[in-house]
Amino acid sequence: MPKVDQLIAVFEDARALVAHPDNDFSWSSWIDQDDALAELNAIIAALRSGGYPNLSMGILFAPTGPMQEVSLSSGWGQEFLALAERFDGAITQDDPLGTDS
Repeated sequence: MPKVDQLIAVFEDARALVAHPDNDFSWSSWIDQDDALAELNAIIAALRSGGYPNLSMGILFAPTGPMQEVSLSSGWGQEFLALAERFDGAITQDDPLGTDS
C-alpha cells in the first residue's frame, strides 16, 4: 500500500512550493496559481479523508508534468527533483506481491 502520511507530506510541501508568489505557470497545464493550489488542495483533502486519487497524483510528478514545468520556469527544479523522489518512494508499494501480513 502507498504510504498515505508520506504522500500527504509530499503534497503539502508541493503546495508550499507552488504557493511562492513569483512562480511562472505559463508552461504548465495549470491556468495559474489558484488553479494549481485548488488541485493540490483537493488531493490533500482526498488523501486525508481516505481517498486515493492515484491517476491525478502521478500526472503531477511525471516528466513534463505541471509540477516540473512550474519548477523549471520558476527556479526550483532541484527542489522538485527531491520532491518527486519522495513522491515515488511514498507511492511505491512495500510489497508489490501483497504478501505482507
